[in-house]
This record gives sequence, structure tokens and C-alpha cells, in this order.
Amino acid sequence: QVQLVESGGALVQAGGSLRLSCAVSGRTFLNYAVGWFRQAPGKQRESVAAINWSGGLTFYADSVKGRFTISRDNAKKTAYLQMNSLLPDDTAVYFCAATTKWSMNSQAYDYWGQGTQVTVSS
Repeated sequence: QVQLVESGGALVQAGGSLRLSCAVSGRTFLNYAVGWFRQAPGKQRESVAAINWSGGLTFYADSVKGRFTISRDNAKKTAYLQMNSLLPDDTAVYFCAATTKWSMNSQAYDYWGQGTQVTVSS
């Protein structure tokens, strides 16, 4: 089994920065790609970013490209999402998820965290 726990969500002002963490336990972290997803009120869950097992491949949604950076520290079994230049539209519950595949399709992800709230005020 794989367990993921997000942390770092907070209330921040537009233009600010925030770093989300995703702590992974249970199985071999190295074998899993990690994705970040978000769901805002009244909207569907959307893919934000993903990183493969080695960290050599990354994906970003167009809406966050250039502002967000995904990374992972396999020794610490933790993935991160550095969010800069935050916008009110970034307000959402952010989830991390793990999969043995390389995909941004949420259906490909087998394990999910509980989510952490990010609120960006104008």
C-alpha cells in the first residue's frame, strides 16, 4: 500500500508563493510517478503537474506553466509543488497522487492524498 499526505496549503495574497509537500509512505517511492491535481469550487478536477520516478520528466498544465515547479526528493520520500505568482484562480483543494504509469489522466493514479486547501486572495 501507498499512503500520501499533502501539507502546506494556506491563505495567501495574490502574487505570493507557497510550497506544497506530499509525503509518501508504504511502498517504494522510487517506482511511482507523482502528480498534483486541484479542484476548485464548481469546477472539475484538473491536472496541475506531474513528475516521473527519476525526476527527469515533468509536465505542467498551461495554466500554471512558468509559475509552478514540481520536484521530488526520493531520499525523503516527498514530492513538492512550488507555487509562485499565485492568482485567485489558483484557489482550490490540491491533491497529490501516485501511479506506476506516466500519465496526467487522473484515472491512471492509484493512490491519493486527502488534499490541502490553497486560498489566494486578491
